[in-house]
Formats: sequence, structure tokens, C-alpha cells
Amino acid sequence: MAFTRAGQKREPLFVAEVDDKYILAAYQGSSSKYDILIKYRQSEHGKWSRIRTPKHIHWAVDILIKMHGDKDGTKAFLEFLINKWASIRGIKSDKERNAILNLEFLLEENREAIITYRSLGHKGEYSVKFLILLAQLLMIQEKTNLESAYMFKNLMDALKRGNDIFQIVSIATHH
Repeated sequence: MAFTRAGQKREPLFVAEVDDKYILAAYQGSSSKYDILIKYRQSEHGKWSRIRTPKHIHWAVDILIKMHGDKDGTKAFLEFLINKWASIRGIKSDKERNAILNLEFLLEENREAIITYRSLGHKGEYSVKFLILLAQLLMIQEKTNLESAYMFKNLMDALKRGNDIFQIVSIATHH
């Protein structure tokens, strides 16, 4: 499955098929030399969706649905992601970008968590593997563009604390 639009000139830096249902891609962004722009497609009823830019709010809604179905498991999953946030660094060189934007590297780094939290994938829209890979790419993107970034971490913290829906939506939509 190609991951470019008709007439699009940019080739992705990274493409990964996830669970035969999603395709994640990263393109060269415009905010900085190593900025990445994340896109995805989703198989819906045997057809691939248009190319989409993931939004924090979509990610947050899926976590809220998972939280409703398995509060303890979802909080543990969020704790895993919050810990991952602390270890993620932004991309500072071509060598780092090539090493990080590698499906085998990303899967191996997250293999245990993908297995541990797999059952959460039965709740909500997204599989745990897709959410982990997407979250890690979003973390890398944020920290590449601003080393002191905190928005995605604030969102994960608010979800874990069980903040009211309006606070979560506000954080997820950057308001």
C-alpha cells in the first residue's frame, strides 16, 4: 500500500504497517531540520482511509474509552507511557533519525508493553501496538521541535488522574 497522495512529491522517511489495520508514516516536517510530520491510514471495511494527521484528541478519546472498560489496566498503560516520555529525546542528527525511525527498533523497544497491555486493544478504536508507536512518534516530534515540550505529557497526566472531560479536551486541543 503506497503512502503518498497522487501527485505528492514527498516520500515518507518511515512507513510501518501495524496489525494489518493501520499504516503509520513520518515525513520531513517544516518546523525544524529534524522535525517529523506524522500521518496514518486506517483500514475501514476493507478500504483504506484517506491519509490523516493524528490529533491528540483522537488519542485521548480512545484512552478514555479504554479507561471506561479497564481503569486499572489503562492507568498502568498511561504510567508506562509517562515513563517513556521521560526517556525520549528529540532527534538531533541524521544518524539518530535513521536509528529511531525504524520499525524493528520501535517494536523491540516496546515489545513487552505491547504484550502486557494487548487486552486494552479490544476496547476503543486503536490497538495498543498502534497507540504505543503513535505515542512514541508524537513524543519524538514534540521533543525534536522543543526539548522542554510538555503538552503530550500533560495530557497523559490528566488522563491518568481522571481529570474532568473538559480539562482533558482543553489540553488535547491545545486550548
